[in-house]
This record gives sequence, structure tokens and C-alpha cells, in this order.
Amino acid sequence: MEWLNSILFEHSAIQAIVVLALVCAVGLVLGKIHFLGISLGVSFVFFAGILAGHFGLSIEPEVLTFAESFGLVIFVYALGLQVGPGFFSSFRKDGITLNSLAISVVLLGTFLTVLASFITQISLPDMVGLLCGATTNTPALGAAQQTLKQLGADSNSPALACAVAYPLGVLGVILAIIFIRKVLVDNKSLELKKKEEINRPYIAAFKVRNPAVFDKSIQEIASMGRIKFVISRVWRNGNVFIPTSEKLIREGDQLLVISSEKNLPSLKVLFGEQNTDDWNSEDIDWNAIDSQLVSRRIVITRPELNGKKLGTLRLRNIYGINVSRVFRSGVELLATPQLTLQFGDRLTVIGEKVAIQNVEKALGNTVQNLEEPNLVTVFIGVILGLALGAVPVFLPGMSMPIKLGLAGGPIIVGILIGTFGPRLHMITYTTQSANLMLRALGLSLFLACLGIRTGGDFFETVFRPEGLLWVGLGFGLTVLPVLLVGTIALKILKIDFGSVTGMICGSMANPMALNFANETIPGDNPSVAYATVYPLSMFLRVILAQITLMFFL
Repeated sequence: MEWLNSILFEHSAIQAIVVLALVCAVGLVLGKIHFLGISLGVSFVFFAGILAGHFGLSIEPEVLTFAESFGLVIFVYALGLQVGPGFFSSFRKDGITLNSLAISVVLLGTFLTVLASFITQISLPDMVGLLCGATTNTPALGAAQQTLKQLGADSNSPALACAVAYPLGVLGVILAIIFIRKVLVDNKSLELKKKEEINRPYIAAFKVRNPAVFDKSIQEIASMGRIKFVISRVWRNGNVFIPTSEKLIREGDQLLVISSEKNLPSLKVLFGEQNTDDWNSEDIDWNAIDSQLVSRRIVITRPELNGKKLGTLRLRNIYGINVSRVFRSGVELLATPQLTLQFGDRLTVIGEKVAIQNVEKALGNTVQNLEEPNLVTVFIGVILGLALGAVPVFLPGMSMPIKLGLAGGPIIVGILIGTFGPRLHMITYTTQSANLMLRALGLSLFLACLGIRTGGDFFETVFRPEGLLWVGLGFGLTVLPVLLVGTIALKILKIDFGSVTGMICGSMANPMALNFANETIPGDNPSVAYATVYPLSMFLRVILAQITLMFFL
């Protein structure tokens, strides 16, 4: 049994890898177990690490610090890449309202944290740790620990506090949602309507009956209003063709138009008569609609097209085809000329078979290229993120400069590269599974190290007299902000319950609560609202964890 003892307890590189792999494996397996419909997922690695540390498993401190820091950097950078494309667009229209509410949740929680520290005499690092656990936000915890290290303070106590508050942090948001639904929401309001601002492509057919558009080109018709639409097919005298922007529309033409559903009344007025057939069913065989044209999805795999606008390719005029929709990261976009293309976009192309074959050559359509990860962007982003995190920033009233550190720098660079990389012709594309793999690997390493580091003192901390106070304070930091802001959103701002729920889950970085909401609330408003507020909320919590310690410690 000496070999078993050596790979588990004698410090070495092999022992460190074995212990980390064991903790991650056990945590991920147990994290899949559902209790009352709730599972902790990858977060259970944290508690597996605590148990491992409690029972005597340890890793050489330098190796533990390296693995913890490396996991945190990989996780937050991949997270930034994921949320980057939607970060700045989330501030438009209803996004402003939802993000303002989410910011209120974040700021209120931070204020209560500082206030509770003064009232209860619990140290601010411990209270920040309780806040991180109450909001199930491990990146913020990592940022807080890095700040404490910069200040020369103990960085382990926030992790203990986070572990104490984490379980009720998951459950508290769900309980708050249930409470709001029972007390404040009418059953009728749960019959959700589609939000007008959701700009998903919608397909409709029209017959040209409006004399105002007779014998006018598509370009002239498009300039008559601010409606964004794409005409993918035109039927005339029994023939079908792909219209160019200079093509004249005649009386009686039948048009297949892609736009957003909110534009249907305006398009009906513009063209004259709408066909009542449903063109949005998933089982439509587009290639069987007519024998002259075929519809096919083509993937952009030529790097030189990354960051170019669709209109600059002049695909319609050069090849006689039409692009009706663009699929990106599971989202369907309207193929307007101003749309900036990204590596990996899937274009729905309509045209004659020979023309489509030529377009395939022009766009690439080499699917195997997508399976090759572009690690250059990842490593360059990590370098830039760490460099940014090391830059000292002097703020008024602070005795020492603030640094974004291992958490703040990479997440900001990840967001910027994910947003603006395509415009700079950087290949930022990663498949959803690849990004998920990076995030899960980084987070698992970080949580495993965090658990092992704090496991030896965890149970002693929980069962001491003030342990119950920590649990109560953590639960209060979870439910009080969401109950207050959720009530304002529902009763004063009259936002639908599904969107309020998604806003709450996103502002608390709680995907487990979002899963509960999706299973109990009809429609997709919770997911849309979650995606709208999550990037900014995550960014704010990471930065505020550092600023709070810098200003008040």
C-alpha cells in the first residue's frame, strides 16, 4: 500500500495531479445528483475539495497556488469570450432597464455587506466572502483573494465564508422566486407575451398590392422606411428568382420576406397583402418549395472574411444568390448588409445549385476547420489579460493603487476580444462545447484548490458560535436585494415575471436558479433576461469585490 500512500499523501508533481483529478472527478459526479430538482453542478467540486482537505489531503503550497491561479485565469478569460459578443448590445432598449435593475441588486448587496461588517464587527474580508457565497460568484471570490494578497492580508478566510454561505446562496434565490410568485404575481400574468424587442428573424409571404411600390427597385423600397427586411424569393408568372437590389417589383409579385415579427404590420402596409401560411415551421423542406432554387447552410471558414460586413461581399450581385439568415452560437440573426460576419457563422443561402457551389468556395464551408481550436487567440488573450491585471490604477481616497489582478484583467480582455476581435480580423471563434470545456476545466481546478486549501478549517469555522450568524448573514445577502428589486420591477416598472426572474438569476450569477425558472415559467423570457444582464453583473461583482476591500479595509 506504500504506492497508494505516495500518490495521495507524499508531495510531488504526480501526487498533486492525482489529488486534483480525484477531487474534480468526485465533485463533478456528485454535482449531477438532483435534490428537490436542484443540482450544484461543477460547484460541488468546491465541497469535494473541502472534504478532501478535512480528511488530510494536501498539495505543496506553491503547486496549489499555481493550479488555483491558472484555473481562475482560464475560467474568467473563457467566460469573457463567451459573454463578449452580447456585452455591449445588452445595453440597448429593454436591456438598459434590466441592466439597471441588475446593477441595483449588485450595489445593494455590496452596501449591505459593508454595513453588516460595521454592525456585527465581522471582518470585511469575511463579509466579502459571505457575499461571494451568497451570490454563488466564485470569480469574485478569486478577485477578492488576489486583492488581499496584494494588501498582505490573509486570503483564506473569504473562502471559508464563501463555503458557509454558498448552499443557501443557491437555494435562497429559488426561495425568493417562489415567494415573489406566490405573493406578487397573478396567474394571468404568467401567460407571457412575446416581447416586441426580440428581433428574431421571422418569415412571411406577401403579395404586392400597394401601388406605391409598383415598378420600384428593392433598394428604393427599402429606403422608404426604417424597416429591416430581406426578400429571399420572388414568384412571378409561375417562375421563381432571387432578387438583386436593383430588381423592380411588379404588381402581383409574391415575395418571401425575412424580418422580425414586430415588423409584420408595417410590411403588410408596405406590400399590400399577407399570405396566411406558416413559413416558420421547423419541418419545412425549403428545397421542395420550388424546383429551380435550393436552400443550403454554408459555414464561413475563410479567415479573411472574419470581421467583414455581409454587404461588402456582394454575394447577391456576383453569384445571384440570397442570404436570408445567419446562425451564430445558437442565435438566429437577420442577414442585413450591415451585419459583421464572424468565423464559424452559418449562412442560409438560397439560389441555383451551381451558384451555391461557387459561394461555398468563396466562403470556405470547410467544417473541419472549425474543429481545430484557435489557441493563438487564447494565449494572446491570457497574456494581455494578465498584463492589464498588473497595471496599477490610482483612485482618489485610496492609499495604494488598485489592480484588476488575475480575475479582473483576463475577463475584461476576454470581453473586448469577444466583442471587437472580429472587427480586427482576429479569429475568436470557439465552438460552444470548446468554450464550455475551457470554463469547466478552469473552474474545476480553481474550486478544487480552493476547497483543499480551506478544508482543514471549514468544519471548525461552521460549528463555532458565530457560524450560525455567518449562515444567517449570507442568506440575508441573498434574498434581501432580490426581493426588494424584484418587487420594484414587478409592481412599479410593470415588467413581466419571466423577465424579472431571469434578471434576478443573472444578477446573482445563479444558473441553477435559472434552470428552476425555465422549468416552472412558460416562455423564454427568463433565459433572454438572464443573458442580457449576466455579462455586466458578473463584471461588476468581480470589480466591486476588489474595490470594496481597497476602500474599506
